[in-house]
Amino acid sequence: MLPASFNRIRRSLLDWYTQNRRDLPWRRTRDPYAIWIAETMLQQTQVKTVLPYYRRFLKAFPTIQALDRASNQQVLARWSGLGYYRRAENLKKAARPIMREHGGKFPCDFDALHALPGIGPYTAGALMSIAFNQTYPAVDGNARRVLGRFFNLKTEREIHETAGRLILNSSPGELNQALMELGATICLAADPRCSQCPIARSCAARKSGSFELKISPLAKRKTEEVKWPLLLVRNNGRILFRRRPPGGLLGGLWELPGGEKKKSESLKEALARHLDGVAEELRPGSLIGEIRHTITHRRIRAPVFLYTNYKLALRPGSCWRWIPISTLERYPLSSLSLKAIRLISRR
Repeated sequence: MLPASFNRIRRSLLDWYTQNRRDLPWRRTRDPYAIWIAETMLQQTQVKTVLPYYRRFLKAFPTIQALDRASNQQVLARWSGLGYYRRAENLKKAARPIMREHGGKFPCDFDALHALPGIGPYTAGALMSIAFNQTYPAVDGNARRVLGRFFNLKTEREIHETAGRLILNSSPGELNQALMELGATICLAADPRCSQCPIARSCAARKSGSFELKISPLAKRKTEEVKWPLLLVRNNGRILFRRRPPGGLLGGLWELPGGEKKKSESLKEALARHLDGVAEELRPGSLIGEIRHTITHRRIRAPVFLYTNYKLALRPGSCWRWIPISTLERYPLSSLSLKAIRLISRR
């Protein structure tokens, strides 16, 4: 495509974005810290879900200095319920080198940003273009779909090269966001709204009538169906929790006792195994509901049992703790446990 055509597309995208972009809090700032928090939260999470978490997180940790001083548990508590907790762990990990190696300021350098924990090519490109007004592409899933359809691109390399050429102009951050916004609101995966698209007249997909991307997707891991019984043990306004070991899946989070059931086990045997000797006596509890939840490649069905008749042996200093229901917001809880706790609030 000729340079003149790129200029026309840029103008159309920027004019459309100026008039139609959603009013989101991270679009009202050039602060790289606030933009970094938003871009991290938006990975694999919808905007409407992120909004309240974003506001609460920045209220608790308004600067990179505040994030660096906070404990891991404080950070995870503000992230609790948003899922994909490694994102929060990487925010905390990245805060330390930003403070120590960069004087508390985000480096205005792509390679230096990319070297920080949790910051991949997309996030580094977003920071460079949006916060620092540098000509770096930021190709998320939405921008990828727009570019692939419009230019009829066949490879990931072609998409990134085209994105790089398209932003070689003023306002690279606005243009990157225009591509993402167009993909999120108009150039939808299943039902593109071509009549509302500012660049539809020149779109290769619209001309051909085929909107399926021809780029080979990455191989997806097979989804595994998992049974995950949970115990909700209640006593005088408190609930029994255990803390997961640091590192690994959901490391450091507090959760209700329970876990994956082996094929050879009954639900009772699985619960006894996950209690790990804590229960000296646990009489049958009542089934209060079943939760559906997905973690990475696992599709979980979690029956939740309420216990009020038991005898426990909690060792001092162990990973087990009675937590008052009134103070749960202070603890980083797994999303699965939060869903289970909501069951008793309805009873």
